[in-house]
Amino acid sequence: MTIILTPYWADGVQKLRMAPQPPPKPKYGLTPPALDESVHVVRCLNQLRSKDEGIEKYIYLSALKEQDSSMFYKLCLENMSEFTPIIYTPTVGDACLQYSHIWRRPEGLFVSIKDKGNIRSVIRNWPRIDEARISVVTDGSRILGLGDLGVNGMPIPVGKLSLYTAGAGIRPSSSIPICLDFGTNNQKFLDDPLYLGLRQKRVTGQEMTEFMDEFMHEMTVAFPKLLVQFEDFSTDNAFLYLERYRHKYPVFNDDIQGTGAVVLSGLINAARLSSAASGQPITSHRILFFGAGSAGVGVATQLMSFFTLNGLSQQEARERIWLIDSQGLVFDGRGPLPEHKKFFSRKDYEGPPITDILDVIEYVKPTALLGLSTVTGAFSPDVIRAMAALNPRPIIFPLSNPVRLSECSFEDAVEHTHGQVLFASGSPFPPLEYDGVTLYPGQGNNMYIFPGLGLGSILARVTSVTDSMVEASSIGLANALTEEEHAMGLLYPRVERIREISAHIAKEVIRAAQKAGVDRSTDLRRMNDVELVKFVNSKMWNP
Repeated sequence: MTIILTPYWADGVQKLRMAPQPPPKPKYGLTPPALDESVHVVRCLNQLRSKDEGIEKYIYLSALKEQDSSMFYKLCLENMSEFTPIIYTPTVGDACLQYSHIWRRPEGLFVSIKDKGNIRSVIRNWPRIDEARISVVTDGSRILGLGDLGVNGMPIPVGKLSLYTAGAGIRPSSSIPICLDFGTNNQKFLDDPLYLGLRQKRVTGQEMTEFMDEFMHEMTVAFPKLLVQFEDFSTDNAFLYLERYRHKYPVFNDDIQGTGAVVLSGLINAARLSSAASGQPITSHRILFFGAGSAGVGVATQLMSFFTLNGLSQQEARERIWLIDSQGLVFDGRGPLPEHKKFFSRKDYEGPPITDILDVIEYVKPTALLGLSTVTGAFSPDVIRAMAALNPRPIIFPLSNPVRLSECSFEDAVEHTHGQVLFASGSPFPPLEYDGVTLYPGQGNNMYIFPGLGLGSILARVTSVTDSMVEASSIGLANALTEEEHAMGLLYPRVERIREISAHIAKEVIRAAQKAGVDRSTDLRRMNDVELVKFVNSKMWNP
């Protein structure tokens, strides 16, 4: 269905409303008589591959999705490993930076602070209210590792929802990309004559919270069957609004919970291999985080499950995790800390501040080093070698996006551990040959988690997304590897199997929702696991 803009007047100002228009019926003679879809697939792929730059490929695929969404998703499903880096990380970062310059047509809903008190009428401009099931919402304040991009962050929800469709078969017409415009503190965009957002400094504090309360209430009224995914809010607000709404609405934060779940899954598989090499028990792992923002602390919180699932208490689990921020090791004696860092702040260290990562590694002796800092090259050759000196098979996960902000490359990690590294990154790296063996980097991409988590939540019609559901998605992913994938030493399954993986994760999420008593589709409780997976697959949209 095509969406066009029609003008209307409100408060003495002409505005634009999106209105659905049925696709035009093809007229005889306007379609080439020899048009064959299988050949057209090749034609579209050739057109895509003729583009030299990632941003050109992104623009081409955006146009293809608008003009022929079935072809777009067909190609995406058949070429997941090629398409994912274009429609999401790393290319989506460039698309955000250039969004106001490459913008062609609206792909989602913009709600600004100027709409406060009138959000209901803005939301109800959405043309497919009855179909809405999933919305990805950002305020553009912390886009990937690129900072405050304002409304230029819209490609993030657009890209995530494309992956919901490709990865879990959620119908495109049931998704709503939303960007909340509170202004921006990015002076470059405020000075840009083509910038599409409000030209004011970012609104925060009580005014923002009042807006968010109104927004979430009106979203629930307008879309009673909707699941909301928060994306790329600044650290403090990410924690604030997740906690404020998670027990009241079906909502989760992908940066905090989704990232945590996908990293937990990779760690489960990596820790098994690392412990087998060292002969040490699985509960002996020591995890050091480089980066203590919303993603870092969110992942750390989720990784406590790694230890509690193996028999440790919550307190014992917390003691197996250390954080490094821009001032070094996070510990109580260092001075006042932001609220989100306090839980993992060390109480057992009373010495002087440790600011150098090598000194922290020497003190902590970690088995796993995880990067969520967006500090390019933070895991230097010396850091990698220090990890290898401590562990026969060190776990090194540079998780910052996009690739240019990764803490280290796969090549460096392999070279400086003599091929023994257990590696996962946030953005994709190519496989490489080492000593005659092909080594495959893991990619801890949230797209392994959120499509199945979202699909399961939608099908179960949950009243909230519980910690147990997020944990179930992670365990489901960890157990999704085939024997062949295990033999290859992979930490994550091949992305080409994403729909199979998402169906498995959705089943686990539904079961967790049932145990937590937050499911409203109670008829699903009567199905056994085989029947439930069959049901999940039957609900997946296919192009």
